[in-house]
Amino acid sequence: MSAETDGQGRLYIPKEVREKYGQKYHIVMYEDRIELIPVADDPLAAVREAASELHDASVEEIREDIEAEAKDEAEEAGGNR
Repeated sequence: MSAETDGQGRLYIPKEVREKYGQKYHIVMYEDRIELIPVADDPLAAVREAASELHDASVEEIREDIEAEAKDEAEEAGGNR
């Protein structure tokens, strides 16, 4: 998919993209490209949804999960040598 800006620099985002990703975007500039990153209408709700699995977990459960994941990653890295 491609798009062009108009004379004032406005970019038309197709309806199907807006319906899927929303109306607001962060513009991220790189040396060779730009990216549009969707911004949630309610950023706090988006964070809560992303962290929902941690909502009922105790600090100890979270710590155990982190330690187990770190151990697994270390074992995988050790096996790749």
